[in-house]
Amino acid sequence: MIKITFMGAGSTIFARNVLGDCMCTPALRDAEIALYDIDPVRLMDSQLILSAINKNVNEGRADIHTYLGPENRKEALSGATFVVNAIQVGGYDPCTITDFEIPEKYGLRQTIADTLGIGGIMRGLRTIPVMEDFARDMEEVCPNAWFLNYTNPMAILTGFMQRYTSVKTIGLCHSVQVCSENLLKELGMEDRLEGRTELIAGINHMAWLLNIHDRNGEDLYPAIRQKAFEMNQAGGHKDMVRFEYIRNLGYYCTESSEHNAEYNSLFIKSRYPQLIEEFNIPLNEYPRRCIKQINEWEEEKKSILNNGAITHTRSLEYASYIMEAIITNRPYKIGGNVLNQGLIENLPSDACVEVPCLVDGSGITPCHVGRLPVQLAAMNMTNINPQLITVEAARTRNREMIYQAAMLDPHTSAELSIRDIRAMVDELIDAHGDFMSMYR
Repeated sequence: MIKITFMGAGSTIFARNVLGDCMCTPALRDAEIALYDIDPVRLMDSQLILSAINKNVNEGRADIHTYLGPENRKEALSGATFVVNAIQVGGYDPCTITDFEIPEKYGLRQTIADTLGIGGIMRGLRTIPVMEDFARDMEEVCPNAWFLNYTNPMAILTGFMQRYTSVKTIGLCHSVQVCSENLLKELGMEDRLEGRTELIAGINHMAWLLNIHDRNGEDLYPAIRQKAFEMNQAGGHKDMVRFEYIRNLGYYCTESSEHNAEYNSLFIKSRYPQLIEEFNIPLNEYPRRCIKQINEWEEEKKSILNNGAITHTRSLEYASYIMEAIITNRPYKIGGNVLNQGLIENLPSDACVEVPCLVDGSGITPCHVGRLPVQLAAMNMTNINPQLITVEAARTRNREMIYQAAMLDPHTSAELSIRDIRAMVDELIDAHGDFMSMYR
């Protein structure tokens, strides 16, 4: 029997999408589903919603169980075929609040702070110890399971699991499969969508649309570059940072402009405050989203349940398609986060990269890409450097390496002195309390 364990099942919307997808997939409908979380209220919310989907769209085929707290974690994982990870260590309150408020006190502004920047570094440092516990349990009770990681910071967490545990791990993001579709729609090129071919590779949240052709083999990039330039000249839209990438680097990347604004030293600059308005950069965007979601959750839950009439249609999330391909041996192509073992030749071998992967009954096989254009590899390296140091800081519990990761983060180092970086890191570690006690 297939067993799917969902770690962080209190992420109810995401659990609904992934596990609802599984219930819509014939090869997965009869699975045992284990929901694990440390929050009893959100765990029960997820059980309620998923049980309703199971009844309404799956004729009750799935066998759903809940597991609360670390003392029940091994039981939740025992015998799992697939483990989906969607945890957020420390949650919005207190940890996300801390990751924004303390850096802002030092003059460091952020937008999302979950992947890179000082917020992404802190999130990685407090999450790796928890995921290491997951890995040790999995090595004992489900050593053959695939670990499907959706938690950010993707490259930091997935890279740690792939380098320092024996767990079969793939990192998955939403942005790859919608990248070119959203771009063409945004530029008014919907007529070129059907039958297009493309190649995307790089690192998570900064993987590059390296080429794109329509059904007739015509290169779409000349038109994309021209239209993106014209849109940025007009201004006022939400994708201005990535369109500026196209103008200056030649290529579009996978994750949103609000994310990419904080992955470099070019846009959020205290000496150039006008850039925030010019490039439509939403500072403190993630806290606003969190507050809105928290305030609206009870109403949203009622809407989802719809008086028990909840239904579900299979989404574009990779998880169920990966599981289906492995179980049925029917090939499926994804963009996955894997160790760079000869895949992208001008990035380090210990980096976690995002490349096309083939999924079938033998597992997940990454595809060779070759060399990135040198300017794209260089942009990736500005993010890979702090990622690798953060992984080592978490592995060794070496506080000095935390300072070094922050010093090499592009946005942080462009704004703050070494003295202020060290002071900010110290204050963040202290403020995070038990979540960061291993680094004291």
